[in-house]
Amino acid sequence: MDQDPPVLFSRRGALALATLNLPKALNALNLEMIELLDRQLQEWAADDSVACVWIEGSGEKGFCAGGDVVSLYKASNGYGEAPETEYTTEFFSREYRLDYRIHTYSKPVVVWGSGIVMGGGIGIMAGASHRIVTERTRMAMPEVTIGLFPDVGGSWFLNRMPGRLGLFLGLTGAQFNGSDSLFAGLADRMIADNERLATLDSLADLPFSANEGENHRLVSDCLKGLELRLDRQPASNLRAHYDQIQVLTDFASLPEVCDSIISYEGEDEWLNKAAKTLAGGSPLTPWIVWEQLRRGRHQSLAEVFQMELTLAVNLCATGHFREGVRALLIDKDRSPQWQPDSLNGIDWKDVEHCFEPPWQGAHPLADL
Repeated sequence: MDQDPPVLFSRRGALALATLNLPKALNALNLEMIELLDRQLQEWAADDSVACVWIEGSGEKGFCAGGDVVSLYKASNGYGEAPETEYTTEFFSREYRLDYRIHTYSKPVVVWGSGIVMGGGIGIMAGASHRIVTERTRMAMPEVTIGLFPDVGGSWFLNRMPGRLGLFLGLTGAQFNGSDSLFAGLADRMIADNERLATLDSLADLPFSANEGENHRLVSDCLKGLELRLDRQPASNLRAHYDQIQVLTDFASLPEVCDSIISYEGEDEWLNKAAKTLAGGSPLTPWIVWEQLRRGRHQSLAEVFQMELTLAVNLCATGHFREGVRALLIDKDRSPQWQPDSLNGIDWKDVEHCFEPPWQGAHPLADL
């Protein structure tokens, strides 16, 4: 029996629709999905009959749970035909090109980010011109649990959050809801989850023209009119705990910040879970987060993705990544044995090495 393609494409007049279509895998991005979506976005960009793009995920659980890290794990352990650096370079290069294309797309791009939106899902959503969340949205950049780092432009959007929220979320992998994403600048509108079809209908009925600026305004005004009333939006942990997060992260060195977060002894369940995740996560990831945000603060968007590609390829070759994925997704014992097993056990030279391009010749994303 023929299987449905992993990304579905359709049209409603001038509105073009893309649907991530691996619901059993929570629409986790594999290389084929990335290539299909990127190719179609290029075609739509050149098609004068397309005025606006809509991206969503199939199934009830969410938009996209992240990237296909199991395939990266297999490559890093020598499975398959491609050497690990070759496969990881191809995967992340294509993913980051897709993310960069969305960031720089001239036509309106609307992402329906309901349910689970994590990792690579945030990468697709972050660069869209119109980012919709719902009362069911659950976001996170949980890479600390698998020895990676908040990539897909994390060096860009985490640095642009209020105060040190980006640092806190990058270190702890804490989950946050739709109201949090509005407060942090990762979303533009909250619309009720059951209003998806009505939202699509409203967008499809807009009087689009050849004027892209006018089309952006039409989409913005349309979504504004559909926004969920404030009194029906879930409470924001990031807003409620903003001052406390600033206190917890108000130190000049990474070990002090991590000790402060891990030592939290309050009664708040959300902060306790964040502290526990950081304490049990890879001790290499916090050093990478600290340094990527420092370096990325004044980088261009292209430079951010170039730096992150270097990091992604290097970190996939580390024992921390292999052990993190093994514990969470392969053996599922949730008991990673990190080596080294502490923040202070990490050699700073190993951190610096992660920022050194592993390729000979030109950087694979030099042309961004």
